[in-house]
Amino acid sequence: MESSNRSWVDIGVNLTDSSFDKDRNNVIERAFAQGVKTLIITGTSLSESLEAIELCQKYPGHLFCTVGVHPHYAKDHTDSDYLSIPTLCKEECVVACGETGLDFNRNFSEPTQQINAFEKQLEIAHETNLPLFLHERDAHKKQIEMLRSHRDDITAAVAHCFTGSKTELYNYLDLDLHIGITGWICDERRGQELQQLIREIPDNRLLLETDAPYLIPRDIRPKPKSRRNLPEYLPHIADKVASLRGQDLDALQQMVTDNSIKFFNLPATA
Repeated sequence: MESSNRSWVDIGVNLTDSSFDKDRNNVIERAFAQGVKTLIITGTSLSESLEAIELCQKYPGHLFCTVGVHPHYAKDHTDSDYLSIPTLCKEECVVACGETGLDFNRNFSEPTQQINAFEKQLEIAHETNLPLFLHERDAHKKQIEMLRSHRDDITAAVAHCFTGSKTELYNYLDLDLHIGITGWICDERRGQELQQLIREIPDNRLLLETDAPYLIPRDIRPKPKSRRNLPEYLPHIADKVASLRGQDLDALQQMVTDNSIKFFNLPATA
């Protein structure tokens, strides 16, 4: 993949994942070399949120993070654990609350535990005035219900890694949410519905992410030897999005970068 003068923001990278333990710094540097100059690390538990903050402090101005508890890990956190999240949110590199939401597909945590965790993080987002970084799978009805009940309290929210239906898309848009698009859109099997919907996302609501190390774009050529997704692949996703939306790639880059800066309150140099 050729380097570019364009500067991109990857709004969702799981850089604390163990798959990056052997070459994390190299992965970051390769992303920078491909123009992905700003990475937002996803916090999925208290311990990983702390790791994310420590990593961000090594790359000030380039790495930022979210702080929160993913629904999978709701069972691992007590009510008192959530009391520490607002303090972590005061760190300069923390730009959102999450990854939070509901996942009734695999139920690694019981639905009641997930709902409790989500409710607490909705309250924290209101308390800290931070945007929400949202996860949802097979739980759209309940998630929308909870978001609607907190609509007046939420400053902003993004439906991270959106792969849903047209109805689900418009439910989120009606609540003024942003929409995060990943390499799922490059999947000729599973991504067809999203490819049809991508034009319906308003310009000012679109954000791009890799969700690395997950969801490697299936159409990268030559095909990478590893199935591990990398933030350096974000320009490939952007190229696909621009093509499907009928937009110039430079115009798309400026648009999604401006959206990211405004949504996460990033430095204007991002």
